[in-house]
Amino acid sequence: RKRDYEGFLCSLLLPAESRTSAFALRAFNMYPFQIKDSITQKTTGLMRMQFWREAVEDIYCDNPPHQPVATELWRAVRRHNLTKMWFMKIIDEREKNLDDRVYRNIQELEAYAENTQSALLYLTLEMLGVRDIHADHAASHIGKAQGIVTCLRATPYHSTRQKVFLPMDICMLHGVSQEDFIRGKQEKNVRDVIYDIASQAHIHLEHARSFSKKVPVKAYPAFFCTVALDDYLYNIRKVDFNIFHPSLQKKSTLLPLHLYIRSWKKTY
Repeated sequence: RKRDYEGFLCSLLLPAESRTSAFALRAFNMYPFQIKDSITQKTTGLMRMQFWREAVEDIYCDNPPHQPVATELWRAVRRHNLTKMWFMKIIDEREKNLDDRVYRNIQELEAYAENTQSALLYLTLEMLGVRDIHADHAASHIGKAQGIVTCLRATPYHSTRQKVFLPMDICMLHGVSQEDFIRGKQEKNVRDVIYDIASQAHIHLEHARSFSKKVPVKAYPAFFCTVALDDYLYNIRKVDFNIFHPSLQKKSTLLPLHLYIRSWKKTY
């Protein structure tokens, strides 16, 4: 509820038998995600990642460590027969990201999103008892859209710490430097970079929806995160792709209502 408010709200809309497991999954995801911002030395981060890697191994050996999230995750794994590989992909990808690497192109950002956000969605589908190629295909695109939007949303915060993680090829295409973002510039070429990146997220969402009729309705609750993505992409269009606009930093008060409407309409 505190660290992943949108994920928390989405989890509330899952069927009762999957909800507790979804909370455990979201809580697990927050640990590797937060490590990078909570350490000053990479060695500490590697040790914490190793703890979670070993925790997952132990969970699959029916011997979870005495840690609340790990215990709940063990229950979720047993209840839904979750695939170990997705947990490992999340940890491995977050570990690689401890280096503050810059994405050379949008494909690198999408690969990161596939191994983190999409992996999370694959596990959520398994919790819903959905093992379907079309649902997996949708999860892949939605996860990539989520990864791109997360990168955009975090840009103002990272800029204050003298860091920029936006794809370098798109920045170079428009003649924009990292320094332009660190200084909070709002010239047209800076906004053009944001437009190109946001458009890629929109394309992934449209692609995921293009074959929604082939996706089992049972899978839809896993994809309600698209509500928050649509909300951000709409708001960034409204401020003409000014990534630093104060309105983009506010929590959406209408998100619970929009989520409820989407779940009632049974669409994603």
